Amino acid sequence: MVRQELKKLVVYSFFLAILLIPMLGFKTTTFEPGRAFKTLGVFVAILIFNFIVKMIRSQRKPADAQKTPFTERMQEQINRLPKTYTLGGLIALAVIFPLLADNYMIDVGITCLIYVCLGLGLNIVVGLCGLLDLGYIAFYAVGAYTYSLLNLTFGLSFWAALPIGVVLGMIVGCIIGYPTLKMRGDYLAIVTLGFGEIVRLVLNNWDSLTAGPNGLFGMKRPVLYYPSFAEDGFAWASYYLKSLPALYYLIFIIAILVIIGVRRLDNSRIGRAWIAIREDEVAAELSGVPTTWIKLLAYALGAAFASVAGAFFAAKLSYTNPNFFLFMESCIVLCIVVLGGVGSIPGIIVAGFVLIAAPEVFRGLENYRMLAFGAIMTIMMIIKPEGLIPASRRRRELHETNEKKPAEN
Repeated sequence: MVRQELKKLVVYSFFLAILLIPMLGFKTTTFEPGRAFKTLGVFVAILIFNFIVKMIRSQRKPADAQKTPFTERMQEQINRLPKTYTLGGLIALAVIFPLLADNYMIDVGITCLIYVCLGLGLNIVVGLCGLLDLGYIAFYAVGAYTYSLLNLTFGLSFWAALPIGVVLGMIVGCIIGYPTLKMRGDYLAIVTLGFGEIVRLVLNNWDSLTAGPNGLFGMKRPVLYYPSFAEDGFAWASYYLKSLPALYYLIFIIAILVIIGVRRLDNSRIGRAWIAIREDEVAAELSGVPTTWIKLLAYALGAAFASVAGAFFAAKLSYTNPNFFLFMESCIVLCIVVLGGVGSIPGIIVAGFVLIAAPEVFRGLENYRMLAFGAIMTIMMIIKPEGLIPASRRRRELHETNEKKPAEN
């Protein structure tokens, strides 16, 4: 085992040198070996530390190996608490967050909640139904541009345009999903990627409708109506949600509704049909599951949640642009689903905050943020491929027990 770990240490150090020395050593036309080797030394030191820890663990007594790991003990302690108390505490913390944070942190929180909604919508397509969608951000764009055009052209409010955007997003989801019903794996990913890029290019080049790369601006913020009793009698007063705390509470309520909707779908007969298709489509079809309509429903509902998030995004900024909906955004949403745990609603919520808020916390290290992002994703997929908070079914799939059955007499 020692020889194997040493071999891994040497190989990892070699590949780190290939990656870091050219990337950090060259600066315009000069070469700075000191900077590159210092950074390489830090990473190699981390690898050596990991090697030492593994050696210490391997030398433990067999009795120590049977002890419950720290993470499992902590999870047992958390599970002992009633779920009502845990959820109540988290909701209370989220409610008082705008009262304790500045505008910058509130804005980051709003962005995190938007991506949580996107991750939960994509979880229906990827996590439950098992359809790899690399063009999911197109539905986000449909919701944003639907609200923008309806508000600027016809003067519709956010609440009047929202159901129209949802219906249009579902239609676009079915249009994109129908040609892919017989495709699987890499072919499905390539086709959805192509559809996502087609939507972005249409928005970028249709100048007469979408203003092209200049984008649309001037949309009104969401407005709330409440009864007002004045001297003239009863009337409806309006309150525009212009401040960041007000927008935060709106997207927080939307995110809660999305969580409830996805959870109810997961526990419904439709959710069971999605899982059956994900596990074995042929067996599901032979069992009587209408795979065509169920897969189209997954695309439609996933697109509906993305359209809601897109409409809020356009209303928050009062501006939308095709460059907001690049392929990289689809990759980030997919990373949220995979990192949190495919099919796991709590995992996607946690991963949404981790992947969106962590780069903002380490903004001072902007030159290394993407390197750290890739390293974290790689380490997670190696160490914990089921995700941060995996679904019970997914955990069993990736950690099958190899215990031998007792021999029958």
